[in-house]
Amino acid sequence: MSRSTGAKPAEPVIAEANRAVRRRFPFDDDQDLKDARRGFMGTARESVVRDAEGRTVWDLDAYGFLGQDCPDTANPSLWRQSRLCSEHGLFEVTEGIHQVRGFDLSNMTIVEGEHGVFVIDPLISAETAAAGLALYRRHRGDRPVTGVLYTHSHVDHFGGVRGVVSDGNVPVLAPAGFLEHAVSENVYAGTAMSRRAAYMYGAALPKGERGQIGAGLGLTTSTGAVGLIPPTVDITRTGQTETVDGIRMVFQLTPGTEAPAELNIHFPDHAALCMAENATHNLHNLLTLRGAEVRDPRVWARYLTEAIGLFADASDVAFASHHWPVWGRERIVRFLSGQRDLYAYLHDQTLRMLNQGLTGPEIAERMQLPPALERAWHTHGYYGSVSHNTKAVYQRYLGWFDGNPAHLWEHPPAESARRYVEFMGGAGEVLRRARQSYADGDFRWVAQVVDHVVFADPDNAEARALQADALEQLGYGSENGTWRNFYLMGALELRHGPVGTPTATTAPDLLAALTLEQLFDSLAIRIDGPRAWDVDITVRWNPAGGEPVTLRLHNGVLTHVTGGGPAAAEPDVEITLAEADLRAVLLGAVAPGDLAARDDIEVTGDLGKLTELLGHLSDPDPDFAIVTP
Repeated sequence: MSRSTGAKPAEPVIAEANRAVRRRFPFDDDQDLKDARRGFMGTARESVVRDAEGRTVWDLDAYGFLGQDCPDTANPSLWRQSRLCSEHGLFEVTEGIHQVRGFDLSNMTIVEGEHGVFVIDPLISAETAAAGLALYRRHRGDRPVTGVLYTHSHVDHFGGVRGVVSDGNVPVLAPAGFLEHAVSENVYAGTAMSRRAAYMYGAALPKGERGQIGAGLGLTTSTGAVGLIPPTVDITRTGQTETVDGIRMVFQLTPGTEAPAELNIHFPDHAALCMAENATHNLHNLLTLRGAEVRDPRVWARYLTEAIGLFADASDVAFASHHWPVWGRERIVRFLSGQRDLYAYLHDQTLRMLNQGLTGPEIAERMQLPPALERAWHTHGYYGSVSHNTKAVYQRYLGWFDGNPAHLWEHPPAESARRYVEFMGGAGEVLRRARQSYADGDFRWVAQVVDHVVFADPDNAEARALQADALEQLGYGSENGTWRNFYLMGALELRHGPVGTPTATTAPDLLAALTLEQLFDSLAIRIDGPRAWDVDITVRWNPAGGEPVTLRLHNGVLTHVTGGGPAAAEPDVEITLAEADLRAVLLGAVAPGDLAARDDIEVTGDLGKLTELLGHLSDPDPDFAIVTP
């Protein structure tokens, strides 16, 4: 692997820091390993899951190296977590409930009903979900899927749905608001999020001791076909009960926790509690490194308290959409209480220090968990981290500005870098000093200071090489899987140039699920504003069976008004057509000029104005540089 990426060994200071981790924590505690293997029934006969074209979507054997002793190039705590996540196959959670684990970033849960099976969270890709269902059927019989449930609005919990059902001919349950959040997150800022997610999950890194070893929440993301079947049943309140195929379920709505739309589920006939992604075997993200809305740890903690009160006394097992279950009522309460205290502590202590005048980075540097929480493996920052979560709490309450007017109007990165390097005596002097810091093992400072040289002079080969080496060492020492991946992906980009983004945010099912309102909004964020300052174009759409929508580009802003009234300007062109044709035009599948030739479409006015308006759309860049300007 080192020949292909230029990866180097761990420096002595990192090797010793990793050995210190092993001395500090109870690595002889094997309870998690016992739980991760409990109920194992078997795994797939073929280790590689492929798509219709033969491309590898998932490789069950890719992480076999984790069975070895932890090397110096990995934090032993992260290595342990990834080893646990690499346990793959079909597992019995309790009688009538099984999980497919290790086939994707997330778990797929299968609950047996009277006539078939009820599938919860069908992974990211249709191919991995189909492989998981086939594994279940090999061990439990060819039972039909009689229902589907999405616990929340993130793609690793719905994207593989077409691998278990072909269409919406079975009930599909989801929390209220699911569809809006599922599609908007993947479309509005989807390109940037996907680009950063490629770093977060280490998409281009070889899997191995000097490369990608997992992401904490799971190993990595599958790369198959993403789909979405809209829900047919909304869960709108805590206490709501539903029965599908004889399976009784009691729901707890938890909006604003790990996702804007999320729920927990109790199965009273199984004494089983599904915690979705609200309680997993790690500290979760309050703000993911890929980007998202900041989550609310205050309500997250309150919902965990509520879950204990509602369900703990009637539960013999608690399982989730990631990681392995917890059995026994006493252990369940201890686990959920620890998770609750974790988020509450980060929230409350950040607010305490914030109100004493500390800024986000200062709070992150001071924050330390109580000893009892720090000792628990499930509170470790394998996915979220104490550092970036405390900064997220600060951002939630006070935003990006720390109150210091010197930070109110700083130069952008490249211009600041040029000035910093000049002030520090030039690139040569900065690199000379940075090499000494590298020799001293101060990789954090090397990464911070050499970043200025790279941004001031992206072609400086010496600076890029030193920055790559520093980022790599920081990755080797990180307990957080996503930090490690970001550091190592940064090193890879510095050595070999920008690497591609394997995921796309424009899966057909997601685009089809956009409302017209969301579709018009998605166009508005693509308008090249400065180029359209002096443009004034109005297009009126008359979709069959719907209200007219007036679209106006004016002052560099694309607005839409549904219905009539004074806000709807007089159109330059008016088009009457079916909604499907309107969507095809807005998504670029049909050229505006083709509309005039259609007998079933009525055009009044200057159709060239529509072409002109769409010409002001800019295309997002799915492969933009991250560690260089």
